Amino acid sequence: MDDLQRRLGKAVQHFWRTRDRQAASQGKTGQKDAGLRTAVTGGKHLDGFIMLCRDLLMEAGLPEANLYWSNSLELPGYFRAEKSWDLLAVVDGHLLAILEFKAQVGPSFGNNFNNRTEEALGNATDLWAAYREGAFKPSGRPWLGYLFLLEECPRSLAPVRVKEPHFRVFEAFREASYAKRYEILLTRLLRERLYDGACLLLSTKGGGAKGEYREPNRELAFQNFANSLLAHAIAFAKTRQSS
Repeated sequence: MDDLQRRLGKAVQHFWRTRDRQAASQGKTGQKDAGLRTAVTGGKHLDGFIMLCRDLLMEAGLPEANLYWSNSLELPGYFRAEKSWDLLAVVDGHLLAILEFKAQVGPSFGNNFNNRTEEALGNATDLWAAYREGAFKPSGRPWLGYLFLLEECPRSLAPVRVKEPHFRVFEAFREASYAKRYEILLTRLLRERLYDGACLLLSTKGGGAKGEYREPNRELAFQNFANSLLAHAIAFAKTRQSS
């Protein structure tokens, strides 16, 4: 477990250092993207998490040839033609696992939270509808995972007022910060079985550059996320061996 935490810390560190390098580089060229999207649109900042999960799957016995992280990432949808994911495991035509990695850094959390919520719900709904309609035959039910890193700062931790012009919001959201809202979102995505694994990490800019992070909810800890993913991979391998 200590080794897994160390490796996760390296991925957190990679996120912040890559983000800072991209922001500095684009700033020097004078070709900044609109607003504070500069460090995000450059890509690669989440690669540390992708590589960590790829390596864990390989350590569980999956050949590298069955893992896709830089190309061939598209899967058919039901409400759209296809979607590109971040990491796929496909073994002899069987879809084993699908992973999505996202992050949000301030200062704007409001609109981005709603966008991320709609995205996470929509992606899962689309995928499971496609699975139901046989898009991934002869695959059994694949494992779907979602990992999210949120900047821990005063604005993400501050209580957020809700608007209730017609009906009352659910009590859990009242005075909840954006960090708490993400915790509620990921917990409910997991409990509603829209995702098989969900992980929430909080990290400050300063601490994150040193690999520091916090897991606000044990149910959403990376250890549980990884255990669930690897259990699915191992069960799949055993089923293949016995068939």
